[in-house]
Amino acid sequence: MMSESEEHGSLLEKINEKIHEYKHSSSSSSSDSDDDKKPKKTKKKKKLFGRKHSLHHVLGGGKAADLVLWRNKQASGSILAGVTVIWLLFEGIGYHLLTFLCHALIVFLTVWFVWSNAASFVNRSPPKFPEVILSEVQCLKVAHIARKEINEAFYTLRNVASGKDLKTYLMTIVVLWFISIVGSCFSFLTLSYTIFLMAYTLPMLYEKYEDQVDVVGEKALIEIKKQYKVIDAKFISKIPMLSEKKQH
Repeated sequence: MMSESEEHGSLLEKINEKIHEYKHSSSSSSSDSDDDKKPKKTKKKKKLFGRKHSLHHVLGGGKAADLVLWRNKQASGSILAGVTVIWLLFEGIGYHLLTFLCHALIVFLTVWFVWSNAASFVNRSPPKFPEVILSEVQCLKVAHIARKEINEAFYTLRNVASGKDLKTYLMTIVVLWFISIVGSCFSFLTLSYTIFLMAYTLPMLYEKYEDQVDVVGEKALIEIKKQYKVIDAKFISKIPMLSEKKQH
C-alpha cells in the first residue's frame, strides 16, 4: 500500500511540474510577443549643420527651389545648357560681351520686324511685343534689399578693420587670400560658371544621397572641431589680445 501511495504522489508531482513549465513557457512567449508589438523607437537621423527642415524648404520652397533640385528636369536642363553655351561662346570662342549683346539684339529685332511685316501678306495678325514695365514698388523693394546688404557688408568690414576682434580679422585675411589664389588660376567668367555649376547641381546630388552625405559630413565636422581646438591651444590662445579677452 505504501508503494502505491508513493507512486501516486510522485505522479502528481510530475504533473504539477509539467503544468508549471507550461505556464512559464506561455508567459515568456506572451511577454516576447508583447515586446514585438511595442513600437520600436527609431533614432532620429542628424541632419547636416543641424538642419530641421527639408532641403526644398531651406531653399525657399518655390519655383527656384524646384529648378535647383531638378524637379522639372527639362526646365533645369535647358537653363544649364543655355548657361553652358554662353560660357563656351565667351571663353572658348573668345566672344566679347558687348559684341554678343549687339548680335543678339540684331537677330531679335530682325526676326520681329520681318514677322510683323510678313503677317499682313499671309493674312495673320502681327505678333504682340510683350510690354515690360517695372513698377515703382518692385524697384523700391530691390533698392531696399541692395541697400541693406551693402550696409551689412560695410559694417562687417568696419568691424574687421577696427582691430577689436583679431580672430575675425585673421579668418577674413585667410579667406581673401584663398580667393585670390583661386582667382589667379581661373578667369572671372570660368570661376563664375564653376560656382554656378556647383550651386546648380550639388543640392540635387545632396538630396539624392542625403543619408550618406550627412554621415560623412558629421564625421568631417567633428574632425574639423578637433583640429581647431589643437590650433587654438597651440597658437590662437597664445596671442595676447585673444588671451586677455578670454580672461575677461
